[in-house]
Amino acid sequence: MTDTHGAARPGLSIEHTAVDGIQVIALRGEIDHAVTGELTEALLSYGRVTPPRTVVDLSGVTFMDSSGINALIAAHQGMSDAQGWLRIAGAQASVLRVLELVGLDQVIGCHPTVEQALAL
Repeated sequence: MTDTHGAARPGLSIEHTAVDGIQVIALRGEIDHAVTGELTEALLSYGRVTPPRTVVDLSGVTFMDSSGINALIAAHQGMSDAQGWLRIAGAQASVLRVLELVGLDQVIGCHPTVEQALAL
């Protein structure tokens, strides 16, 4: 199943797929306040999957500000509360640096590839 949405800005696309019952959300473009609502909706739209398990593929994200951090934290908390998990995969160096600066990489597992995030 693939569902692609154009966000509020043409600079971000969100693609949903599923691998062995795990939601994979591939993001492409920039994550800032202009796309926070759609990003949060995408992250929290795991439906009836229990427990919710999601890998967020950031390999196509070139910029992320605190809006993206807040959306990831909210998704992580929601999935953890539902006995699930959230993992991050493929963050480019600039985005990974933001995750590291705020310590989010210590809270949410960050993996070099989607395949590695799925294999755990």
